[in-house]
Amino acid sequence: MKQFKGKTIRLLAVICGILLSPLTLAATLTDLAGRTVVLPARAERIILGEGRMLASLAILDRELPAKRVVGMLGDFEQLDPGSYEQYRKVYPKLDQITRLGRSSQSFSVEEAIGLKPQLAIFSLRGHGPDASDQATLQRLSKAGITVIYVDFTKDPLRNTEASIRVLGQALGKVKAAEEYIAFYREEMAKVSQGLAGVSHKPKVFLESRVGLSNGCCETITHGMLGRFVDAAGGDNIANALVPGSHGTVSVEYLLQSQPEVYIGTGIGNPLTARQSGSPRIALGAGIDEATAKASLQRSLGRTGIAQLTAVRQGRAYAISHQFNYSAANVAAVQAMAKWLYPARFEQLNPQATLQNFYKRFQPVPLQGTFWVEAD
Repeated sequence: MKQFKGKTIRLLAVICGILLSPLTLAATLTDLAGRTVVLPARAERIILGEGRMLASLAILDRELPAKRVVGMLGDFEQLDPGSYEQYRKVYPKLDQITRLGRSSQSFSVEEAIGLKPQLAIFSLRGHGPDASDQATLQRLSKAGITVIYVDFTKDPLRNTEASIRVLGQALGKVKAAEEYIAFYREEMAKVSQGLAGVSHKPKVFLESRVGLSNGCCETITHGMLGRFVDAAGGDNIANALVPGSHGTVSVEYLLQSQPEVYIGTGIGNPLTARQSGSPRIALGAGIDEATAKASLQRSLGRTGIAQLTAVRQGRAYAISHQFNYSAANVAAVQAMAKWLYPARFEQLNPQATLQNFYKRFQPVPLQGTFWVEAD
């Protein structure tokens, strides 16, 4: 009887050992879409819903973009050619990564499946397939490809930390993720602590993607870069007028409201900056300060914008629109806070924060102008 009982106990122990072994206990995480995702045993072949996610992967491991990414959208070289050229020098085979399309409309599910990835990383909302594209999710899942969603665009200030943590879990880089989150929190706290006791918030108008169209004026409110204004202690004058995350306001409304601070977002790059008379504000990698400032001055000369009190009083600024897709968004928030409250943030150095981000967490150096102020 004792012998039988002993065999039973040993058998149960073996069964428990098998059930609890790493080979059979699949790791799970909750992504930014709120989905509980079972992670693949290996994630050595990855596809990206947006090419600009390479910068976020590099935060965790500088070798990730070169070793694991087999397919991505072609937005990086198209929308941020200055940064792409920097990455290209570090990763000579970057051009050889399969492009799966240029936008969500042209994303090729068939080609993505053909690459045999174990993991697909998509955005909640972005230029590629996002959380609203259930058809792509179902097709990839049916093919055995794990899909996770992150967010550096829809509500970046709320979701950057969580997105980095999810990437760290999915890619086996938890320690690196926590290191970045600690840096992010420390730098963001410099703004929140500096705003303690603020009673009057300066009125701000944020003009989005200046020069993309001839009309006036596209703006961002409850989401994306609009959240940066809130975090920096500004009163976004379009918040009450635009219920969604973005929309347009008229010149007449701006002249009536008269913001105390004007901020434009720059989508100009080294390519458009070489075009004579380009209406876009040029900012980002590969743009020198003189070019950036000249492009801002041109944009401020537009009818209606030139008549704003903020512009006439020299409180007009511009910031790279690429911060809307970057985990380095904390540096942009610091820059805005310094513009809105120069006395409170006299000691704050956003440029040093951005420099530190590149030095510690990027494979490329900081080269370019990412924000600028008017003369």
